[in-house]
Amino acid sequence: MMIAVLPGDGVGPEVMRAAVEVLRAVRPELACEHGLVGGAALTAGLPALPEATRAICERSEAILFGSVGLPEYENKPLQERPEYALFLLRRDYELFANIRPVRVFAGLEAASSLKAELVHGLNLVVVRELTGGIYYGQPKERRVVDGIESAIDTMIYRAPEIERIARVAFDLARDRRKKLTSVDKQNILETSRLWREVVGRTAVDYPDVSLEHLLVDNAAMQLVRRPADFDVIVTENMFGDILSDEAGILTGSIGTLPSASLGTRRTARGQFGLYEPIAGTAPDIAGRGIANPTAAILSAALLLRHSLGDESSAARIEAAVEAAYAAGARTAELARAGEPPLSTGAFTQRVIAEL
Repeated sequence: MMIAVLPGDGVGPEVMRAAVEVLRAVRPELACEHGLVGGAALTAGLPALPEATRAICERSEAILFGSVGLPEYENKPLQERPEYALFLLRRDYELFANIRPVRVFAGLEAASSLKAELVHGLNLVVVRELTGGIYYGQPKERRVVDGIESAIDTMIYRAPEIERIARVAFDLARDRRKKLTSVDKQNILETSRLWREVVGRTAVDYPDVSLEHLLVDNAAMQLVRRPADFDVIVTENMFGDILSDEAGILTGSIGTLPSASLGTRRTARGQFGLYEPIAGTAPDIAGRGIANPTAAILSAALLLRHSLGDESSAARIEAAVEAAYAAGARTAELARAGEPPLSTGAFTQRVIAEL
């Protein structure tokens, strides 16, 4: 059984080493094949997603992804930027469901920008539709009309796209606290009116799950007003992009936040997916050995759960991370005053010791 490991740019290689170490500690028989992606590939004179890397993904059960993006490529066209690799992987593998767990570990409440009592016990999941909506709709272009520059992006959703992401969210909620919040802008947008109708129809098949609808502006406010009240949030692509980052910062460090992007392709024991920390490349600290590997390690746990069907190993990793934090392990961005922070490698070894 093989996993594609695509470290990418910035701190990607450092946190991917940590994730692979933990993976091998619980599943030593897993084979991990590395490939170039993003800026690392472009620097080598290759496309952002080289054919050799795509071939590795084709013969793998899942993709463990680091991060892509470097400042020197920011003004390039999309096809010449590191991020194009992620765009292609999401599109070509139909990775339509982005799952972002947001959890505040005990002892880390003070790191949040909100009062500790508001985030105590925070444990929610944002489910974002990833392959539709305004990011992929056509036409998408710049125009000059009557001598005036203009631009157009098209938002489009079809009922089957909405239903399949809704079912992912309902299934997650059914296994958690049985509460689903669907976010839209139905008072303005036709796509949102369809979204709300389809989610409502789908709810009939989940009578054990409580469903509420929120307008996106209200949802953004409630996430900072009463974040611990949320369980599973489902929404369309652009709203999900914004709300998942807002929810993520509630923890005080995006270095603790994993993600899974699941698609239509099946594996022997689950769904093919791409698993990545959401923190980005952080080029300012790359190579210093101080990046927080928590999100990458927890992404590996999600890989075990969703693509390999190994709930036991996934739970072991999550419990080990929780125990490491409870014992006082902290990397630089979470270290308390007067406490020496752990390096990326030292934190990883603490997690492995807790296994």
